Amino acid sequence: MLKDKPDLRECLKRCRHCRIFFLTHPRNAGRNDLRCPFGCRQAHRKENARRRCDEYYRSSAGKIKKRLLNARRSERNLTLNAPKESKEDSPAPGALEIPLDMPIIIHIRTVTSLIEERIVPLEDILCMIRRILRQLSIGKRKKMVYGDACDQSRSP
Repeated sequence: MLKDKPDLRECLKRCRHCRIFFLTHPRNAGRNDLRCPFGCRQAHRKENARRRCDEYYRSSAGKIKKRLLNARRSERNLTLNAPKESKEDSPAPGALEIPLDMPIIIHIRTVTSLIEERIVPLEDILCMIRRILRQLSIGKRKKMVYGDACDQSRSP
């Protein structure tokens, strides 16, 4: 692909954490501190959030707030009954329920936009992914036993 579109070479970056190559948006072409959208970016964000949270709850103000939050949670658990399921939460019958990972979808949109040299709408990417995920995989075929391949009622 990079042979066909040499201007995308500057968009090819290496992940700071796992060192794999990925295509980034042209506005990030000059940066070297990027993490890939395949899990490293989310892991780094989660790690920093956990560190900030730990630092806050170790402070005196954080300890007071955590004590209040825990007291409120225990009061709420005593007063609430089991939650009732509403019909709005259930998917429509016949609807295709596919778990979608938004950072990966946004990366697919960016790469597709770079390849096609136009801005691809998010709806087009979602339709494409649903169409691909609706296909049956090769491993889902019915396995044939050796005896099923030939008709046993006729002699050879």
